[in-house]
Amino acid sequence: MHYLDFIFIVIFILLIFITGVVFAKVGGKDMKSFFAAGGAVPWQINGLSLFMGFFSAGTFVVWGSIAYSLGWVSVTIQWSMALAGFAVGALIAPKWHKVGTLTVAEYISTRLGVRTKKIFTFLFLLISLFTTGSFLYPVARIVEVSTGLPLNACILLLGCICVLYVSIGGLWAVVVTDVLQFIVLTAAVLIVLPLAFDRVGSISTFISSAPDTFFNLLNGEYTIGFVIAFSIYNMIFLGGNWAYVQRYTSVGSSIDAKKVGFLFGTLYIFSPVLWMLPPMIYRVVNSGLSGLNNEGAYLLMCKEVLPHGLLGMMLGGMIFATASSLNSTLNISSGVFTNDIFKRLCPTCSNRVLIRVARLSTIIFGILAIIVALLIPLMGGIVNVVISVAALTGVPLYLPMIWTLFSKRQTGKSVVITTLLSLCVNSFFKFITPFLFGLSLNRADEMILGVTFPALCLAAFELYYKVTGKMSKEYLNYTKCEVLSDSELHASESGANNKFAIKVLGIGIIITGFMIMALGIIAEYAKTIVLIVGILLMLLGFFIKSKSKD
Repeated sequence: MHYLDFIFIVIFILLIFITGVVFAKVGGKDMKSFFAAGGAVPWQINGLSLFMGFFSAGTFVVWGSIAYSLGWVSVTIQWSMALAGFAVGALIAPKWHKVGTLTVAEYISTRLGVRTKKIFTFLFLLISLFTTGSFLYPVARIVEVSTGLPLNACILLLGCICVLYVSIGGLWAVVVTDVLQFIVLTAAVLIVLPLAFDRVGSISTFISSAPDTFFNLLNGEYTIGFVIAFSIYNMIFLGGNWAYVQRYTSVGSSIDAKKVGFLFGTLYIFSPVLWMLPPMIYRVVNSGLSGLNNEGAYLLMCKEVLPHGLLGMMLGGMIFATASSLNSTLNISSGVFTNDIFKRLCPTCSNRVLIRVARLSTIIFGILAIIVALLIPLMGGIVNVVISVAALTGVPLYLPMIWTLFSKRQTGKSVVITTLLSLCVNSFFKFITPFLFGLSLNRADEMILGVTFPALCLAAFELYYKVTGKMSKEYLNYTKCEVLSDSELHASESGANNKFAIKVLGIGIIITGFMIMALGIIAEYAKTIVLIVGILLMLLGFFIKSKSKD
């Protein structure tokens, strides 16, 4: 890497940290400010934040590796996420907003009882350690490929950076930096994609030089069964993951919550094509990658074509975009611990004490995530970890909660039995049968089992309760509880906070655009496209900043 790349990375890190510090006051007033951003974040910001938090978890490394190896099927897999976004926006997001609670754990407590909440809180925090670790590992892998630094050193360094800025600014810092990262990465792909095609000659050359099955919609072990099951999984994960539920509950109304899901789905129609093409093109440039080296295909393509400094821009954006998934999960894990464990042990604590606990618990969960990330190479690599953890835990943990949003019959007993039994069955086929019976499930069968078994369990309970005429006592008690209306969810200062956030975002985009213009002026080649993107970013930044005055 050139020294300009390192300079740009340092500047970008400082920009992110400054954003976190700026929102320390806004996001540190009370629990709702820290974990729900006051309850009235603009739906556009939350939609982009949801997109970045979900999309970036493994796109550059997990799906980029599949794109390099198998081609277009990586796009097909991600299109399932667009379907999930539209389904969640239409059906699930508005339901979550009407619940009116700060965390999913709080909802479980009021709907299914304190004992059920304790079980699911423990499971969520345990599984979150693996998901946050799997979010941190790709970021470190990207930095390792780009800089040559040791992987473990990258994990430690980046983990500390992410933990610090989330613990400072809370959810406001997360969502605003998510949007800034979205803008930066969109600008970067507008530069790298035409340069990548130019590297291989032309689009037609790329198509003719690719492997025969490279543009098949389905390929390898990623069959139609896998894609269908993965679509259902993504709908459940997107609609039930405790970190993503924040994006539906922290907007101003149920209609805005619906728009968050629709924006996510729309973005996922176009983005997979743009993001997967660079590693696919790199297969033509260099077909010699194998094993875990496939995970670096995206960045290797960027290193091939980007002028000095712009690789640092791409790397900085990718680092914090991928880290946004980790940040969201850290924020909600801290929220669950603070609001649903510590607050119940110490109900008389002041807001100041609760915020200190929230920040401290964020740091502790971050340290545990770093340890998990360090162990991922021993677990078979990031692709194996991400897909296996998804198949094993995603639907059993999140589907029961979504089901209770629509059912009057499900009880704490039924959802706990469903979750624990599903986790046991999935684990049995993942870890036991290969050693005892020589029976291993492929990716499609693993995903299908993970999706269908908990759904069948819940359906069986639903049918049994309906035939016996039983109504959930927990539900009857829940309906007597006061649920916050849309108007009550608005904090009195939400309008001022929103304008402040828009102003900070606009300034951040202006600064980014100026830096890209400066790099364009000194670039040895591709000056025109770099300058145009930089100018467009600055204009966008001034436009957004002007909206903060309305």
